[in-house]
Amino acid sequence: MHEHELRSVEVDDGTLAQMTGLLQVAFPGAAHFTKEVLHWQYKENPDGAAVGFNAWHGEELAGHYVTIPLEATVNGSTEKGLLSLNTATHPAHQGKGLFTKLATATYERAADEGYGFVVGVANANSTHGFIRKLGFGLVSPLRAMIGMGPLPLGTSAQEPQFAHAWGPASIAWRLRHPACSYSIKEERGHALILSRRRQYGARYVLGVRELPLSVAGIPQEKGSVRRKVWIGLDPAMHWGGTLYVNIPMRFRPSPLNLIFKDLTGKNRQLDPARVRFDAMDFDIL
Repeated sequence: MHEHELRSVEVDDGTLAQMTGLLQVAFPGAAHFTKEVLHWQYKENPDGAAVGFNAWHGEELAGHYVTIPLEATVNGSTEKGLLSLNTATHPAHQGKGLFTKLATATYERAADEGYGFVVGVANANSTHGFIRKLGFGLVSPLRAMIGMGPLPLGTSAQEPQFAHAWGPASIAWRLRHPACSYSIKEERGHALILSRRRQYGARYVLGVRELPLSVAGIPQEKGSVRRKVWIGLDPAMHWGGTLYVNIPMRFRPSPLNLIFKDLTGKNRQLDPARVRFDAMDFDIL
């Protein structure tokens, strides 16, 4: 029997096909795991190529874990970090601790390469493993707000402690998703990035960004969008007195938790009241 060999993720055509196949086996209902989407996520990101490891059992891909680079403002300074993204273990190789080994190798490599943190969004099933086995801190459950009318964007008393630092190139890349389409709509001095899909019967707000925002190939939407759903954390969102409610956990298909791991050795923690993080920052759809 072969032992599992851990090797850094490569994005050549052959490996890309095997990684896609493993993700499709592990998540048979997830139609977005295609070679085109993985190539876009892993190789085309202007902030850098994917950082991760594969576990091989001979020529068979047994396990896979990937993070993708991003820039963020953390405590007033811009630094490189990673978004925890795709993980899968082949059913024949489960129960061998591969995910923990792959993630640990990834974070060691990332720290050596100068990345300052790993941020991620975990569901109720996986949060415990990230915290107990991999040293993440739970920042907060994400809000899932649904309602009518404009989003209640104002100002926050202080700059966020943590915010994804999107630039023109990274925004353009994010909205080039091979399997999804978006539109941009101006609302009360901000640009809403709207997904074509709906959640809970409402239009899904992928993100809110500063004006002006124009991205080649992304249409500017006219008319009103009355019912919206927004997921995330943002100290500039003032929900009191609005027609928005936080969807109760029991009605959410998978409550989502924001998690954070410091890679600098300083044991930095995030204050959820000072974090700006929405679906554009984590949702691959």
